[in-house]
Amino acid sequence: MADSTPSPGGSQPKFRWLNRTVLGIALASLFSDWAHETATTVLPAFLASLGAAAAWLGLIEGISDGLSSLAKLGSGYYTDKFKYRKPIAVTGYLVTALGTASFAFATTAWQILLSRSFAWLGRGIRTPVRKALLAAAVTKETYGRAFGFERMMDTIGAIAGPATALLLLSLFAHDYRRVFLATLIPGLFAAGVIAFLVKEKERKRVSHISFQDQLRALPAPYRRFLAAVALFGAGDFAPTLLILLATQKLTPALGAAPAASFAVGFYLLRNTFNAALAPVAGWLADHFPKYLVLAVGYALAAAMALLVMFAPLNVWTLGGVFALAGIFVAITETLEDTLCAELISEEHHGTAFGVLATINGLGDFLSSIMVGALWTAFGTTVAFAYSATLFILGMLLVLRVRPG
Repeated sequence: MADSTPSPGGSQPKFRWLNRTVLGIALASLFSDWAHETATTVLPAFLASLGAAAAWLGLIEGISDGLSSLAKLGSGYYTDKFKYRKPIAVTGYLVTALGTASFAFATTAWQILLSRSFAWLGRGIRTPVRKALLAAAVTKETYGRAFGFERMMDTIGAIAGPATALLLLSLFAHDYRRVFLATLIPGLFAAGVIAFLVKEKERKRVSHISFQDQLRALPAPYRRFLAAVALFGAGDFAPTLLILLATQKLTPALGAAPAASFAVGFYLLRNTFNAALAPVAGWLADHFPKYLVLAVGYALAAAMALLVMFAPLNVWTLGGVFALAGIFVAITETLEDTLCAELISEEHHGTAFGVLATINGLGDFLSSIMVGALWTAFGTTVAFAYSATLFILGMLLVLRVRPG
């Protein structure tokens, strides 16, 4: 499962955390994110070309995310009972690749809904399995670096996806269907690297107990951790709202088109900071108490929200907002996975990661609705005050999480 090299003097071998399994999982994250971000970039325009109303996009995203969250919960619980998790991961990546590419054959919005739901079902199935495989491939002392590396590669895929979409639209004369079909290439690569690079040893299956009993058996620090994640997630809105904020605030001074260009540039800045800082966050997790590093990430999220509330929003301050967003996302995504792996014994990692992913999914759904509604009704100050409050409460609660 891992490589080791003898250390001088005949002491314990040095563990190589960047082994073929970690590399395979990280590459799968890169290729899969590359594929679905390419499709997501052109999906709104494709729906418009089919004559679908804007409400269809919200319905497609909402139902897909809901199915994905349920799949994460079920997948995590049931895969703890299998001797091998890897075949489930390969299946999940294949389902996502085929579902995303099938957008090319849709002629109505409801067909897109079916394809997206199918793709996101595969995404939900594979997520806790991928994280459990990653945690099993390294030692507890190197969880942070492994998860940080995987998050970095995932974000590189998120940067490559929109850039690829723009290139393919130019090459294919805005033929959206050919763009969707092209996503099959990185999608199949994602399944392939899991199949051929990832190594998994036979594991001891968990004795059969009900899902409720298994949840009750989870240790108290993990439950406190979930409560902190839930509080933070209820305020952690989608980045598209920050893009909208930048567009609205810069339009009066710059005009609509330049403001939109700056907003996209800021989003790329956010993703760049995310990719660059994720390995740093992983290194910090391996050298300092993980709950303290995660609390810093939650605090930076609060600082970002407070900056939106009180700073004059111009090109420079908005650049700072998006940079802070990239930094706190790098820390929180890496540390939540790392701390989850540390708090739960390896044989129950599937259930633990499944519950964590479901909590995050539900938080994403709730937070964007709440922030959007408060923004519309009362303005940005109230909306971001809601987020800042939950970020601070999450930070205070995560400080009470100490592994036993």
